[in-house]
Amino acid sequence: MLGGGGTLGAQQVVISGRVLYGLNRRPLAGTWAILHRVHMRGASGPVDSMRTGPQGDYRLSASRVDTAAVYVVSSLYRGIAYFSEPARMRGTNAATLKPILVYDTTSTGPPIHAARRLVTIARPGKDGTRAVLELLALQNPGTATRVAPDTTHPTWAGVVPHDAIQFEVGEGDVSADAVGLRGDTVAVFGPIPPDDQKQLTYSYVLPATTRRLLIPIDQPIGEVDLLLEDTTATVAAPGLESVGVQAIEQRRFAGYRAAALQRGAVVSVTFPATGFSVQTMLPYVIALVALALVVGLVIALRKRPR
Repeated sequence: MLGGGGTLGAQQVVISGRVLYGLNRRPLAGTWAILHRVHMRGASGPVDSMRTGPQGDYRLSASRVDTAAVYVVSSLYRGIAYFSEPARMRGTNAATLKPILVYDTTSTGPPIHAARRLVTIARPGKDGTRAVLELLALQNPGTATRVAPDTTHPTWAGVVPHDAIQFEVGEGDVSADAVGLRGDTVAVFGPIPPDDQKQLTYSYVLPATTRRLLIPIDQPIGEVDLLLEDTTATVAAPGLESVGVQAIEQRRFAGYRAAALQRGAVVSVTFPATGFSVQTMLPYVIALVALALVVGLVIALRKRPR
């Protein structure tokens, strides 16, 4: 038993694959391939390593299968760590992974662009605020992994709505440690390899006073998708297409799609006016109670005998 996970007797984990270099997928011989065991409850870390063979091949192993763990292989090239797909060893003790692709690095080249932006807006909570989740697919059209030259020039940057509060980076291909918010601009400082799209996710909250949300399009984007849990909200955007109502995790969302938006395009979401609720009156009630207490105190002081 490792880290509280299940095992398959004393069977050995055997994971094999290849490390390939560049867009032409040339085998990379003599580089390190490291097998990692990732466990939510501890016992995580590297368990085996080796130099790749003439065809960029590796064959790594761990002493026992841990069915509660995930196994990944990493390879370090030009200071950047590249990872394989995760492998779960359930019902088996061997796996062949897709090749790990490694590249040279550069801080210049064609701009990183957003191939897709998915904006999911929940219905208002009891306090009237709305939770928003955004997922972006970033693509590097160059031939080398893009890296930030310094802490003032990110590899990619994009603008979030001016109304956004409580910004938080979510799980994705880009580490939260490599993402920051500067004003209303999301700045990514992590490396972005070419050829494959990298997912960036973040969330924020819209105040209860937001009735019309403007989603800024500060750069060309391949596609913008919106999912609105409040199906009575209205959406406006160039070339907008409704894709109907979708059920997601027992919740219903109205879907919209706009393709190939240029910089400066206007994408707006108008929310319906909310009706009366106790929560909306709470600040006024508190203010009236405070005022009544002050008036009562003043009257009591005036009536106090000398």
